[in-house]
Amino acid sequence: MAKAGGTENGPVIIKKYANRRLYNTSSSSYITLEDLSRMTREGIEFQVLDAKTGVDITHSILTQIIMEEEANGEQMLPVSFLRQLISMYGNSMQSMMPHYLEATMQNFVTNQKKLQEAFKGGVSTNPFARLAETNIAMFKAATSAFMPGDNKASPASDEVPAQEKDELASLREQMAEMQRKLDSLGK
Repeated sequence: MAKAGGTENGPVIIKKYANRRLYNTSSSSYITLEDLSRMTREGIEFQVLDAKTGVDITHSILTQIIMEEEANGEQMLPVSFLRQLISMYGNSMQSMMPHYLEATMQNFVTNQKKLQEAFKGGVSTNPFARLAETNIAMFKAATSAFMPGDNKASPASDEVPAQEKDELASLREQMAEMQRKLDSLGK
């Protein structure tokens, strides 16, 4: 029985045949690189083996998935990063690079989770959510001014600037507080 991390006995085994077809031994079906990409996003552990030799080719398959994503307009890796990465091959620091990249990605994931938890605090206590709410309201107000026939009652012109100033001051205070919290999380 498959679970989020793979199967009870380890990762899902995928066999790659000479005709470049991929066979999922867990589901007894042929799959595509897109399916492997989806499995990766879902956190399903898998291992790709050459069907003839049994050699683990997971690394090259994952690299191929990245190449296809990059080629299909889903570019995430800047050219400068790719150049720096290529220049590390053969460099004395090459052996340290995989560990460094793994640690950096793990830190990114950890910080992303902390930020998501902060957003779960709710709109009333979350300055980012309140900022987004205010931005949406201002966007709606701006677009309604340009929409013909949508002239609903609007606040008096002298009330809006005072209200916006109060909201702006409040948002600045909340942003400063959130920055302090983020700074403390980074320590």
